[in-house]
Amino acid sequence: MSTTVIFDPDLMRRYDREGPRYTSYPTAVQFREGLDERAYEAAAAGSSGALAGSPLSLYLHIPFCRSPCFYCGCNKIITRQMALADTYVGHLIHEISLRSGFFAESRAVEQLHFGGGTPTYLSIDRLGAVVDAIDRFFRLTADPGRDYSIEIDPRTVDRDYLAGLARLGFNRISIGVQEFDHAVQEAINRIQPASMVAELLDQSRGLGFRSVNFDLIYGLPRQTVATFSATLDQVIAMRPDRLAVYGYAHMPHLFKAQSQIDATTLPDAATRLALLQTAIAKLTDAGYVYIGMDHFALPEDGLARAQRDGTLHRSFQGYTTHASRDLVSFGVSAIGQVGNLFVQNEKSLGPYMEALTHGRLPMRRGVERSAGDVLRADVIQQIMCHGRIDIPGTERRFGIDFSDHFAADLRRLEPLEQDRLVTRSDGEIALTARGRLLMRNVAMTFDEYLHRVQAPPRLSRVV
Repeated sequence: MSTTVIFDPDLMRRYDREGPRYTSYPTAVQFREGLDERAYEAAAAGSSGALAGSPLSLYLHIPFCRSPCFYCGCNKIITRQMALADTYVGHLIHEISLRSGFFAESRAVEQLHFGGGTPTYLSIDRLGAVVDAIDRFFRLTADPGRDYSIEIDPRTVDRDYLAGLARLGFNRISIGVQEFDHAVQEAINRIQPASMVAELLDQSRGLGFRSVNFDLIYGLPRQTVATFSATLDQVIAMRPDRLAVYGYAHMPHLFKAQSQIDATTLPDAATRLALLQTAIAKLTDAGYVYIGMDHFALPEDGLARAQRDGTLHRSFQGYTTHASRDLVSFGVSAIGQVGNLFVQNEKSLGPYMEALTHGRLPMRRGVERSAGDVLRADVIQQIMCHGRIDIPGTERRFGIDFSDHFAADLRRLEPLEQDRLVTRSDGEIALTARGRLLMRNVAMTFDEYLHRVQAPPRLSRVV
Protein backbone atom coordinates (compact mmCIF):
# COMPACT_ATOMS: atom_id res chain seq x y z
CA MET A 1 0.00 0.00 0.00
CA SER A 2 1.27 3.45 -0.88
CA THR A 3 1.91 5.65 2.15
CA THR A 4 1.41 8.84 0.15
CA VAL A 5 -1.36 11.18 1.28
CA ILE A 6 -2.80 14.20 -0.51
CA PHE A 7 -4.63 16.80 1.56
CA ASP A 8 -7.49 18.12 -0.59
CA PRO A 9 -9.14 20.93 1.44
CA ASP A 10 -12.33 20.91 -0.62
CA LEU A 11 -12.83 17.17 -0.18
CA MET A 12 -11.98 17.36 3.52
CA ARG A 13 -14.62 20.07 4.02
CA ARG A 14 -17.28 18.21 2.07
CA TYR A 15 -16.68 14.88 3.79
CA ASP A 16 -16.29 16.23 7.32
CA ARG A 17 -19.13 14.49 9.15
CA GLU A 18 -19.61 12.45 12.28
CA GLY A 19 -18.73 8.78 12.14
CA PRO A 20 -17.32 5.77 14.01
CA ARG A 21 -13.60 5.32 14.57
CA TYR A 22 -13.97 1.58 13.91
CA THR A 23 -11.99 0.21 16.80
CA SER A 24 -14.61 -2.54 16.54
CA TYR A 25 -17.45 -3.67 14.33
CA PRO A 26 -20.20 -3.64 15.45
CA THR A 27 -19.24 -0.43 17.23
CA ALA A 28 -19.97 0.36 20.88
CA VAL A 29 -23.23 2.02 19.79
CA GLN A 30 -24.64 -1.48 19.16
CA PHE A 31 -23.71 -2.81 22.61
CA ARG A 32 -26.72 -3.98 24.63
CA GLU A 33 -27.29 -4.11 28.37
CA GLY A 34 -27.66 -7.24 30.43
CA LEU A 35 -24.81 -9.58 29.50
CA ASP A 36 -23.99 -12.23 32.07
CA GLU A 37 -21.07 -14.53 32.78
CA ARG A 38 -22.55 -17.38 30.74
CA ALA A 39 -22.05 -15.39 27.54
CA TYR A 40 -18.46 -14.64 28.54
CA GLU A 41 -17.79 -18.26 29.50
CA ALA A 42 -19.18 -19.51 26.17
CA ALA A 43 -17.13 -16.98 24.20
CA ALA A 44 -13.95 -17.86 26.09
CA ALA A 45 -14.53 -21.59 25.60
CA GLY A 46 -15.06 -21.12 21.87
CA SER A 47 -12.05 -18.85 21.59
CA SER A 48 -9.83 -21.29 23.48
CA GLY A 49 -10.64 -23.88 20.82
CA ALA A 50 -10.16 -21.57 17.84
CA LEU A 51 -7.07 -19.83 19.19
CA ALA A 52 -5.61 -22.65 21.27
CA GLY A 53 -2.21 -21.64 22.55
CA SER A 54 -2.34 -18.20 20.93
CA PRO A 55 -1.09 -15.23 22.95
CA LEU A 56 -3.36 -12.81 24.78
CA SER A 57 -3.67 -9.03 24.84
CA LEU A 58 -4.56 -7.38 28.15
CA TYR A 59 -5.90 -3.89 28.87
CA LEU A 60 -6.23 -2.34 32.34
CA HIS A 61 -8.06 0.92 33.02
CA ILE A 62 -6.83 3.16 35.85
CA PRO A 63 -9.47 5.91 36.10
CA PHE A 64 -7.86 8.32 38.59
CA CYS A 65 -6.48 11.80 37.94
CA ARG A 66 -5.30 14.43 40.42
CA SER A 67 -6.83 17.32 38.46
CA PRO A 68 -9.07 17.62 35.39
CA CYS A 69 -7.74 18.34 31.90
CA PHE A 70 -10.65 20.30 30.46
CA TYR A 71 -10.47 18.72 26.99
CA CYS A 72 -10.65 15.14 28.27
CA GLY A 73 -13.45 12.78 27.26
CA CYS A 74 -12.07 9.68 29.02
CA ASN A 75 -13.77 7.81 31.83
CA LYS A 76 -11.99 9.29 34.88
CA ILE A 77 -12.31 10.07 38.58
CA ILE A 78 -10.75 13.27 39.92
CA THR A 79 -9.47 12.62 43.43
CA ARG A 80 -6.42 12.93 45.68
CA GLN A 81 -7.65 10.22 48.07
CA MET A 82 -5.08 7.47 47.71
CA ALA A 83 -7.19 5.22 49.92
CA LEU A 84 -9.73 5.09 47.09
CA ALA A 85 -6.99 4.03 44.68
CA ASP A 86 -5.90 1.30 47.11
CA THR A 87 -9.48 0.01 47.28
CA TYR A 88 -9.69 0.05 43.51
CA VAL A 89 -6.41 -1.84 43.12
CA GLY A 90 -7.76 -4.54 45.44
CA HIS A 91 -10.89 -4.94 43.32
CA LEU A 92 -8.83 -4.86 40.11
CA ILE A 93 -6.67 -7.73 41.37
CA HIS A 94 -9.84 -9.63 42.27
CA GLU A 95 -11.13 -9.14 38.72
CA ILE A 96 -7.82 -10.36 37.31
CA SER A 97 -8.13 -13.54 39.38
CA LEU A 98 -11.76 -14.13 38.28
CA ARG A 99 -11.11 -13.64 34.56
CA SER A 100 -8.00 -15.80 34.55
CA GLY A 101 -10.16 -18.89 35.09
CA PHE A 102 -11.57 -18.56 31.58
CA PHE A 103 -8.20 -18.78 29.80
CA ALA A 104 -5.56 -21.50 29.53
CA GLU A 105 -2.33 -20.87 31.43
CA SER A 106 -0.36 -21.66 28.26
CA ARG A 107 -1.54 -18.46 26.57
CA ALA A 108 1.24 -15.93 27.16
CA VAL A 109 0.49 -12.22 27.46
CA GLU A 110 2.13 -10.77 24.37
CA GLN A 111 0.52 -7.33 24.60
CA LEU A 112 -0.26 -5.36 27.78
CA HIS A 113 -1.53 -1.81 28.02
CA PHE A 114 -2.43 0.43 30.98
CA GLY A 115 -4.70 3.36 30.09
CA GLY A 116 -6.75 5.91 31.95
CA GLY A 117 -7.37 8.32 33.52
CA THR A 118 -3.76 8.51 34.56
CA PRO A 119 -2.14 5.09 35.11
CA THR A 120 0.90 6.83 36.63
CA TYR A 121 -1.43 8.15 39.35
CA LEU A 122 -0.55 4.87 41.07
CA SER A 123 2.75 4.61 42.90
CA ILE A 124 5.25 2.12 41.53
CA ASP A 125 4.49 -0.18 44.48
CA ARG A 126 0.74 -0.13 43.74
CA LEU A 127 1.36 -0.59 40.02
CA GLY A 128 3.77 -3.41 40.81
CA ALA A 129 1.09 -5.19 42.85
CA VAL A 130 -1.19 -5.16 39.80
CA VAL A 131 1.56 -6.40 37.46
CA ASP A 132 2.47 -9.15 39.96
CA ALA A 133 -1.18 -10.25 40.00
CA ILE A 134 -1.25 -10.40 36.22
CA ASP A 135 1.88 -12.56 36.24
CA ARG A 136 0.42 -14.78 38.95
CA PHE A 137 -2.93 -15.39 37.27
CA PHE A 138 -1.91 -15.09 33.61
CA ARG A 139 1.57 -15.49 32.10
CA LEU A 140 3.75 -12.49 31.40
CA THR A 141 6.77 -12.88 29.15
CA ALA A 142 10.25 -11.43 28.96
CA ASP A 143 10.36 -11.98 25.19
CA PRO A 144 11.92 -8.92 23.48
CA GLY A 145 9.01 -8.90 21.03
CA ARG A 146 6.46 -8.25 23.76
CA ASP A 147 4.49 -5.00 23.64
CA TYR A 148 3.97 -3.76 27.23
CA SER A 149 2.91 -0.13 27.28
CA ILE A 150 1.56 2.49 29.66
CA GLU A 151 0.12 6.00 29.25
CA ILE A 152 2.08 8.68 31.09
CA ASP A 153 1.25 12.15 32.33
CA PRO A 154 4.72 13.78 32.33
CA ARG A 155 3.76 15.84 35.38
CA THR A 156 3.48 12.68 37.50
CA VAL A 157 6.78 10.85 36.83
CA ASP A 158 10.52 11.24 37.24
CA ARG A 159 13.50 9.09 36.28
CA ASP A 160 13.10 6.80 39.30
CA TYR A 161 9.48 6.15 38.34
CA LEU A 162 10.51 5.39 34.75
CA ALA A 163 13.18 3.02 36.03
CA GLY A 164 10.49 1.32 38.09
CA LEU A 165 8.34 0.86 34.98
CA ALA A 166 11.29 -0.71 33.17
CA ARG A 167 11.83 -3.14 36.08
CA LEU A 168 8.15 -4.14 35.87
CA GLY A 169 8.64 -5.12 32.22
CA PHE A 170 7.17 -2.13 30.38
CA ASN A 171 9.00 -1.41 27.13
CA ARG A 172 6.73 1.22 25.54
CA ILE A 173 5.29 4.46 26.87
CA SER A 174 2.78 6.97 25.55
CA ILE A 175 3.17 10.58 26.69
CA GLY A 176 0.29 13.04 26.70
CA VAL A 177 1.66 16.22 25.10
CA GLN A 178 -1.39 17.84 23.40
CA GLU A 179 0.19 21.28 22.76
CA PHE A 180 3.25 23.15 24.09
CA ASP A 181 1.88 26.71 23.85
CA HIS A 182 1.45 28.10 27.38
CA ALA A 183 -1.80 29.98 26.65
CA VAL A 184 -3.37 26.81 25.23
CA GLN A 185 -2.14 24.81 28.21
CA GLU A 186 -3.72 27.34 30.57
CA ALA A 187 -7.02 27.06 28.69
CA ILE A 188 -7.06 23.26 29.07
CA ASN A 189 -5.70 23.23 32.65
CA ARG A 190 -2.58 21.24 31.81
CA ILE A 191 0.72 23.09 32.26
CA GLN A 192 3.77 21.05 31.19
CA PRO A 193 6.77 22.75 29.56
CA ALA A 194 8.38 21.24 26.48
CA SER A 195 11.59 20.84 28.50
CA MET A 196 9.77 18.48 30.89
CA VAL A 197 8.65 16.26 28.04
CA ALA A 198 12.07 16.34 26.34
CA GLU A 199 13.79 15.29 29.57
CA LEU A 200 11.31 12.45 30.06
CA LEU A 201 11.89 11.26 26.50
CA ASP A 202 15.67 11.29 26.94
CA GLN A 203 15.39 9.38 30.21
CA SER A 204 13.11 6.75 28.69
CA ARG A 205 15.57 6.15 25.87
CA GLY A 206 18.42 5.84 28.34
CA LEU A 207 16.43 3.23 30.24
CA GLY A 208 15.89 1.15 27.11
CA PHE A 209 12.23 1.75 26.29
CA ARG A 210 11.74 0.41 22.80
CA SER A 211 9.13 2.87 21.56
CA VAL A 212 7.73 6.22 22.70
CA ASN A 213 4.44 7.70 21.50
CA PHE A 214 3.31 11.32 21.81
CA ASP A 215 -0.36 12.29 21.83
CA LEU A 216 -1.17 15.67 20.25
CA ILE A 217 -4.54 17.40 19.90
CA TYR A 218 -5.65 19.96 17.32
CA GLY A 219 -8.74 22.15 17.70
CA LEU A 220 -8.02 23.20 21.31
CA PRO A 221 -9.03 26.57 22.79
CA ARG A 222 -6.69 29.49 21.91
CA GLN A 223 -4.84 27.22 19.49
CA THR A 224 -3.69 28.75 16.21
CA VAL A 225 -1.78 27.48 13.23
CA ALA A 226 1.26 29.36 14.58
CA THR A 227 1.10 27.75 18.06
CA PHE A 228 0.52 24.26 16.71
CA SER A 229 3.21 24.66 14.07
CA ALA A 230 5.69 25.61 16.80
CA THR A 231 4.62 22.59 18.85
CA LEU A 232 5.10 20.30 15.86
CA ASP A 233 8.58 21.71 15.25
CA GLN A 234 9.55 20.96 18.85
CA VAL A 235 8.04 17.48 18.67
CA ILE A 236 9.85 16.68 15.42
CA ALA A 237 13.13 17.78 17.01
CA MET A 238 12.51 15.32 19.87
CA ARG A 239 11.76 12.54 17.36
CA PRO A 240 9.30 10.23 19.18
CA ASP A 241 8.78 6.87 17.48
CA ARG A 242 5.02 7.29 17.09
CA LEU A 243 2.48 10.10 17.12
CA ALA A 244 -1.26 10.24 17.52
CA VAL A 245 -2.78 13.56 16.37
CA TYR A 246 -6.39 13.69 17.55
CA GLY A 247 -9.06 16.23 16.74
CA TYR A 248 -10.64 17.78 19.84
CA ALA A 249 -14.37 17.01 20.11
CA HIS A 250 -16.19 19.67 22.14
CA MET A 251 -19.14 17.87 23.79
CA PRO A 252 -19.70 19.49 27.21
CA HIS A 253 -23.13 17.88 27.43
CA LEU A 254 -21.33 14.53 27.72
CA PHE A 255 -18.08 15.51 29.45
CA LYS A 256 -18.56 17.91 32.35
CA ALA A 257 -14.96 19.17 32.44
CA GLN A 258 -15.33 20.55 28.91
CA SER A 259 -17.86 23.09 30.20
CA GLN A 260 -14.83 24.93 31.65
CA ILE A 261 -13.71 25.72 28.09
CA ASP A 262 -14.91 28.98 26.55
CA ALA A 263 -16.35 27.80 23.24
CA THR A 264 -15.69 31.20 21.67
CA THR A 265 -11.93 30.50 21.93
CA LEU A 266 -12.11 27.31 19.89
CA PRO A 267 -10.68 27.42 16.35
CA ASP A 268 -13.30 27.81 13.62
CA ALA A 269 -13.80 25.13 10.96
CA ALA A 270 -11.32 26.68 8.52
CA THR A 271 -8.60 26.97 11.18
CA ARG A 272 -9.25 23.46 12.38
CA LEU A 273 -8.76 22.19 8.84
CA ALA A 274 -5.55 24.21 8.52
CA LEU A 275 -4.26 22.76 11.81
CA LEU A 276 -4.70 19.22 10.51
CA GLN A 277 -3.14 20.12 7.18
CA THR A 278 -0.14 21.61 8.98
CA ALA A 279 0.33 18.48 11.08
CA ILE A 280 0.18 16.15 8.09
CA ALA A 281 2.57 18.27 6.02
CA LYS A 282 5.15 18.76 8.77
CA LEU A 283 5.17 15.16 9.98
CA THR A 284 5.35 13.55 6.55
CA ASP A 285 8.04 16.03 5.47
CA ALA A 286 10.00 15.02 8.59
CA GLY A 287 9.93 11.37 7.51
CA TYR A 288 6.97 10.06 9.54
CA VAL A 289 4.77 7.49 7.81
CA TYR A 290 1.03 8.10 7.84
CA ILE A 291 -0.41 4.89 9.30
CA GLY A 292 -4.09 5.76 9.18
CA MET A 293 -6.74 7.77 11.01
CA ASP A 294 -4.63 10.07 13.22
CA HIS A 295 -1.51 7.95 13.62
CA PHE A 296 2.04 8.44 12.35
CA ALA A 297 5.23 6.43 12.92
CA LEU A 298 8.88 6.47 11.97
CA PRO A 299 9.65 4.01 9.14
CA GLU A 300 11.55 1.64 11.45
CA ASP A 301 8.80 1.55 14.11
CA GLY A 302 6.75 -1.61 14.52
CA LEU A 303 3.54 0.03 13.30
CA ALA A 304 5.14 1.14 10.05
CA ARG A 305 6.69 -2.31 9.55
CA ALA A 306 3.32 -3.98 10.20
CA GLN A 307 1.70 -1.71 7.63
CA ARG A 308 4.34 -2.65 5.04
CA ASP A 309 4.01 -6.36 5.90
CA GLY A 310 0.21 -6.34 5.77
CA THR A 311 -0.11 -7.39 9.44
CA LEU A 312 -1.43 -4.10 10.86
CA HIS A 313 -4.54 -4.52 12.99
CA ARG A 314 -7.09 -2.19 14.58
CA SER A 315 -8.78 -2.89 17.91
CA PHE A 316 -10.08 -1.07 20.99
CA GLN A 317 -6.45 -0.12 21.64
CA GLY A 318 -6.20 1.58 18.24
CA TYR A 319 -3.64 0.46 15.69
CA THR A 320 -1.60 -2.51 16.81
CA THR A 321 0.80 -5.11 15.45
CA HIS A 322 -1.05 -7.92 17.24
CA ALA A 323 -3.93 -9.49 15.31
CA SER A 324 -5.98 -12.64 16.07
CA ARG A 325 -5.78 -12.09 19.82
CA ASP A 326 -8.37 -12.14 22.54
CA LEU A 327 -8.31 -8.77 24.30
CA VAL A 328 -9.01 -9.35 27.99
CA SER A 329 -9.86 -6.08 29.73
CA PHE A 330 -10.04 -5.08 33.39
CA GLY A 331 -11.24 -2.07 35.33
CA VAL A 332 -14.04 0.49 35.23
CA SER A 333 -15.49 0.97 31.71
CA ALA A 334 -12.84 -1.26 30.09
CA ILE A 335 -13.84 -2.85 26.76
CA GLY A 336 -12.53 -6.19 25.56
CA GLN A 337 -13.09 -8.87 22.95
CA VAL A 338 -13.19 -12.59 23.56
CA GLY A 339 -13.90 -14.64 20.48
CA ASN A 340 -16.88 -12.98 18.81
CA LEU A 341 -18.06 -11.27 22.01
CA PHE A 342 -17.41 -7.60 22.70
CA VAL A 343 -17.91 -6.75 26.36
CA GLN A 344 -17.69 -3.59 28.46
CA ASN A 345 -17.41 -3.31 32.24
CA GLU A 346 -19.51 -1.13 34.51
CA LYS A 347 -18.77 2.53 33.85
CA SER A 348 -19.14 3.71 37.46
CA LEU A 349 -16.93 2.80 40.39
CA GLY A 350 -19.77 1.80 42.75
CA PRO A 351 -21.41 -0.86 40.55
CA TYR A 352 -18.00 -2.09 39.41
CA MET A 353 -16.79 -2.74 42.96
CA GLU A 354 -20.16 -4.08 44.12
CA ALA A 355 -20.16 -6.78 41.43
CA LEU A 356 -16.67 -7.92 42.42
CA THR A 357 -17.54 -7.84 46.12
CA HIS A 358 -20.23 -10.40 45.31
CA GLY A 359 -17.86 -12.51 43.23
CA ARG A 360 -19.31 -11.51 39.85
CA LEU A 361 -17.58 -10.22 36.76
CA PRO A 362 -18.41 -6.48 36.54
CA MET A 363 -19.81 -6.70 32.99
CA ARG A 364 -22.38 -4.10 31.95
CA ARG A 365 -23.04 -4.47 28.24
CA GLY A 366 -21.73 -5.87 24.97
CA VAL A 367 -22.66 -7.60 21.74
CA GLU A 368 -21.97 -10.95 20.11
CA ARG A 369 -20.99 -10.71 16.46
CA SER A 370 -23.08 -12.54 13.88
CA ALA A 371 -21.58 -14.17 10.80
CA GLY A 372 -22.60 -11.08 8.84
CA ASP A 373 -20.86 -8.86 11.39
CA VAL A 374 -17.64 -10.88 11.07
CA LEU A 375 -17.69 -10.44 7.29
CA ARG A 376 -18.28 -6.69 7.46
CA ALA A 377 -15.70 -6.33 10.24
CA ASP A 378 -13.16 -8.00 7.95
CA VAL A 379 -13.95 -5.62 5.07
CA ILE A 380 -13.77 -2.54 7.33
CA GLN A 381 -10.52 -3.81 8.86
CA GLN A 382 -9.02 -4.10 5.37
CA ILE A 383 -9.96 -0.49 4.63
CA MET A 384 -8.70 0.91 7.94
CA CYS A 385 -5.43 -1.05 8.05
CA HIS A 386 -4.45 -1.92 4.50
CA GLY A 387 -6.13 0.78 2.43
CA ARG A 388 -7.70 -1.75 0.08
CA ILE A 389 -10.29 -4.51 -0.06
CA ASP A 390 -9.00 -7.73 -1.60
CA ILE A 391 -12.18 -8.81 -3.37
CA PRO A 392 -11.15 -12.36 -4.47
CA GLY A 393 -9.60 -13.05 -1.07
CA THR A 394 -12.75 -11.89 0.73
CA GLU A 395 -14.90 -14.05 -1.54
CA ARG A 396 -12.77 -17.13 -0.82
CA ARG A 397 -12.72 -16.62 2.94
CA PHE A 398 -16.45 -16.07 3.29
CA GLY A 399 -17.91 -17.99 0.33
CA ILE A 400 -19.72 -14.98 -1.16
CA ASP A 401 -20.04 -13.14 -4.43
CA PHE A 402 -18.78 -9.71 -3.40
CA SER A 403 -20.78 -7.69 -5.93
CA ASP A 404 -24.04 -9.44 -5.03
CA HIS A 405 -23.54 -9.42 -1.27
CA PHE A 406 -22.46 -5.77 -1.09
CA ALA A 407 -24.65 -4.40 -3.90
CA ALA A 408 -26.21 -1.67 -1.73
CA ASP A 409 -22.84 -0.77 -0.23
CA LEU A 410 -21.25 -0.44 -3.64
CA ARG A 411 -24.01 1.94 -4.70
CA ARG A 412 -23.22 4.07 -1.64
CA LEU A 413 -19.58 3.96 -2.65
CA GLU A 414 -20.18 5.40 -6.13
CA PRO A 415 -20.05 9.11 -5.11
CA LEU A 416 -16.76 8.47 -3.29
CA GLU A 417 -15.38 6.84 -6.40
CA GLN A 418 -16.50 9.84 -8.48
CA ASP A 419 -14.69 12.12 -6.02
CA ARG A 420 -11.56 9.97 -6.42
CA LEU A 421 -11.42 8.75 -2.84
CA VAL A 422 -11.28 5.16 -4.11
CA THR A 423 -10.60 3.23 -7.28
CA ARG A 424 -12.43 0.03 -8.20
CA SER A 425 -11.52 -2.98 -10.29
CA ASP A 426 -12.55 -6.62 -10.39
CA GLY A 427 -9.77 -7.44 -7.95
CA GLU A 428 -9.87 -4.65 -5.39
CA ILE A 429 -11.29 -1.45 -4.00
CA ALA A 430 -8.34 0.78 -3.08
CA LEU A 431 -8.04 4.09 -1.29
CA THR A 432 -6.35 6.81 -3.31
CA ALA A 433 -3.81 9.23 -1.85
CA ARG A 434 -6.76 11.63 -1.32
CA GLY A 435 -8.95 8.93 0.14
CA ARG A 436 -6.49 7.73 2.79
CA LEU A 437 -7.30 10.76 4.97
CA LEU A 438 -11.01 9.95 4.63
CA MET A 439 -10.84 6.19 5.21
CA ARG A 440 -13.56 6.43 7.85
CA ASN A 441 -15.98 7.73 5.21
CA VAL A 442 -15.11 4.81 2.95
CA ALA A 443 -15.57 2.33 5.80
CA MET A 444 -18.94 3.89 6.64
CA THR A 445 -20.36 2.81 3.28
CA PHE A 446 -19.99 -0.82 4.46
CA ASP A 447 -21.46 -0.20 7.94
CA GLU A 448 -24.86 -1.87 7.86
CA TYR A 449 -25.91 -0.54 11.26
CA LEU A 450 -25.14 3.04 10.33
CA HIS A 451 -27.59 2.90 7.44
CA ARG A 452 -30.40 1.25 9.40
CA VAL A 453 -31.10 4.15 11.76
CA GLN A 454 -32.95 7.38 11.05
CA ALA A 455 -31.02 9.47 13.58
CA PRO A 456 -27.45 8.21 14.09
CA PRO A 457 -25.91 8.84 17.55
CA ARG A 458 -23.46 11.66 18.19
CA LEU A 459 -19.98 10.58 17.15
CA SER A 460 -16.62 12.26 16.64
CA ARG A 461 -16.06 14.18 13.42
CA VAL A 462 -13.87 12.85 10.64
CA VAL A 463 -11.78 16.04 10.47
